Amino acid sequence: QVRLVESGGGLVQAGGSLNLSCASSRGIDTLYAMRWYRQAPVKQRELVARITSSATTYYADSVKGRFTISRDNAKNTVYLQMNSLKPEDTAVYYCNGVRTFLDRNTDNYWGQGTQVVVSS
Repeated sequence: QVRLVESGGGLVQAGGSLNLSCASSRGIDTLYAMRWYRQAPVKQRELVARITSSATTYYADSVKGRFTISRDNAKNTVYLQMNSLKPEDTAVYYCNGVRTFLDRNTDNYWGQGTQVVVSS
């Protein structure tokens, strides 16, 4: 089992920045992809960003140009740099590790989340 622990959340004003970290108990280089999701109250969980083992990245339209996902295999850590934050970015952010490209439920590992609050 892979244990993922998120950190770096907090309270910031609109326009500010945060850098989220996701530390893995096992090598992230063995995983097909790492993803960041977020979920706000009364909203569905949303895929924010993804980076694959081949370094291909994906961003939700709502964060494109503002967020950057990266990984440091030596540190077994994935990051989400969030700039120009907006109140609508307020959510609990979850780190997700994907074991294989099949992306089945059993291929997914989840962190417990870190809270991000952006004030207007």
